[in-house]
Amino acid sequence: MLKWLLFLFSSLFAVEIEFGGAPLEVEVASTSKERGLGLAGRSSLSENSGMLFVYEKPEVVRFWMKNTLIPLSIGFFDAKQTLMQVENMDVPEEGKKQRVYTSKRPVKYALEVPQGWFDRHHAKPGMKFNFTEPGK
Repeated sequence: MLKWLLFLFSSLFAVEIEFGGAPLEVEVASTSKERGLGLAGRSSLSENSGMLFVYEKPEVVRFWMKNTLIPLSIGFFDAKQTLMQVENMDVPEEGKKQRVYTSKRPVKYALEVPQGWFDRHHAKPGMKFNFTEPGK
């Protein structure tokens, strides 16, 4: 319940991005508090939405699915918004050790979307995402 209240009162804002011709509305997590909470506690995530984690400078990042209720895919992007790596993250089984998903190189962005989204949109390393203007 506390995490849900933190979400309601967080300073997250949404932006539109485009990746591989597909539009996405993403919440931006740019502070350590926002990145730490991520999508934990959410019971659903629509097909064309996600969360974009933004880091001050490129760094090797680690993600896990603590308190996450839905399977996700994560794309790791460099400072030029170029896809470097995709991982599918499963909801952990109760009582089992949490798996950690680590970027292989320093990244500036990480994008969480519904599991399989990158596969459904034929994502390949080297593809870029772009910020778009709302409504376009």
